[in-house]
This record gives sequence, C-alpha cells and structure tokens, in this order.
Amino acid sequence: MEKQQLNDMLNNLHKELEQVDSVDETTISVLSALREDIQHLLSEKSAGTSEEQEPISERLGEAINHFEADHPKLSMAIQHLLDSLAKMGL
Repeated sequence: MEKQQLNDMLNNLHKELEQVDSVDETTISVLSALREDIQHLLSEKSAGTSEEQEPISERLGEAINHFEADHPKLSMAIQHLLDSLAKMGL
C-alpha cells in the first residue's frame, strides 16, 4: 500500500471519528487516543517503525472492541486500517 493510500484511509477514519455522537468518558478517551495516533501516522516526521506502530495497533484493536456494538461502521473502518497496517508490516 502506498503512503497516499494510507493517508486517504486515515483521513476517512478521522472523518468517521468526528461523526461519533455518544461521548461517555471511555469514548472520549478512545477517540482522543485514536486522533493522536492518526495525526502521528499522517505526520511526515513519523518514521513508522514497528516499535512505534505496536502500541498504535493495540489501541486500534481496543477501539474496534469499544465501538463494535454502537458504531459498527466505525469499527469496520478501524479494522480495515489495522489490516492494511499489518499488510504493510507496520
């Protein structure tokens, strides 16, 4: 996957995150972490080492579990991103 495709996917996920309307404390925490991760991945300065990506992958997995019941579309978008990162070796 090219970097541009990853950027497009991350931007789409970011748009999905902005549409989440239920905001309990756990959701706020999950959304905040995902936004930071997305910004980090989109950053040109990010080298994208596997050591940096491991915690991001873990948080994406946690986000999938958190949003699965109430926001299945968002959960699927996160899963797609996680699968793509894995295919890239990240």
